[in-house]
Amino acid sequence: MSKNYYEILGVDKKASQGDVKSAYKKLAKTCHPDLHPGDTVAEAKFKDLNEAYEVLSDPQKRAAYDNEGRRNAAGYGGFGGFNGGGNGNFGGFADMFGDIFSSFGGTAAAQGVKTGQDITRELTISFMEAAKGCTKEIIYTRNTPCANCGGTGAVSEKSFITCDRCDGTGQVKIVQDTLFGRTVRVGPCPDCEGTGKKILDPCPECGGKGYTQQDTHVVFTIPAGADTNSYIRKKRYGQATTRGGQPGDLIIVIKVLPHKFFKRRDKDLYVELPITYDVAVLGGKVKIPGVDGPINYVIQEGTPNGHMIPLKGRGIKTKQGVGNLFVTVTIDIPTKLGRGSRKKLEDFAKSTEVKQYAKINAFRAAMEDTASETTANTVEQD
Repeated sequence: MSKNYYEILGVDKKASQGDVKSAYKKLAKTCHPDLHPGDTVAEAKFKDLNEAYEVLSDPQKRAAYDNEGRRNAAGYGGFGGFNGGGNGNFGGFADMFGDIFSSFGGTAAAQGVKTGQDITRELTISFMEAAKGCTKEIIYTRNTPCANCGGTGAVSEKSFITCDRCDGTGQVKIVQDTLFGRTVRVGPCPDCEGTGKKILDPCPECGGKGYTQQDTHVVFTIPAGADTNSYIRKKRYGQATTRGGQPGDLIIVIKVLPHKFFKRRDKDLYVELPITYDVAVLGGKVKIPGVDGPINYVIQEGTPNGHMIPLKGRGIKTKQGVGNLFVTVTIDIPTKLGRGSRKKLEDFAKSTEVKQYAKINAFRAAMEDTASETTANTVEQD
């Protein structure tokens, strides 16, 4: 085989028919001649895709291709392009292209008034603003519906006539000659932009566009519990469009700055609490940082380093519930001691040596016994 159809479509030999179709639709968007006019490389790639899909989408052709290669597979009708011959797959390709190009406005769905484009803005807020919620304002420039004509682009309703190119349908047939033959598709009329009407007397304020450019102030509330990449959608605050269409939306994407102490995982918070050696040994009152302010807490005597304290309901408050706060105790060991402090600590160590270090001594003894057993086993094996 001079070409590997599975490699062309980027699928495995065990791929289902649905996987084959999905891969073809995805790749066809990247090299269709309508989107890359004059690009010979794209045309060649598109031709290979069509050839591969026509074989692998047909169970008989695919079986013959798998068993005997392209030459025998051609006996089932060949690998011609969109000539309507063979097994009549032309209709299937046509339906697929309708699906593919619907996102580009190239189908009958494009008729009529369009919706304006969305506007996306990124907003950075502090950790505490996200945790507790806040009110923000942004200022941006956008196309807004013309106040003079109401977004229609015309002086009045009598300023329109039926488009003579599409006879008021808003659609025209677009014929193209390609390497694979002549293709015909339906698209929005370029003269009336798919509305079916032409403007005789344009609005003097917007020049017939239906919109003007203005600064827009938007005040909005960020709910408590917002996190990075969460977003707020403000309907009809996007770009206005021509001929009275509805504006798009404003999408505000939230970015949350990291906190100095808190780490967040979904609704839960994690924080490290440094305490002194004497508090760890003797216990004592401490203040734990919280979203709503310091939390009074009593450390138990003999608290070890790394001990975790769970505080239920002290995490992030969201519409889905409240998280917890997990506090990890870290003992702050001083690196330098004064002469008096060192003497007191040495006296303390001596006074508690037998009792305090009983576990350590037991551990050391166990380690020595283990080492002795290992040595004995080694000698026996030798």
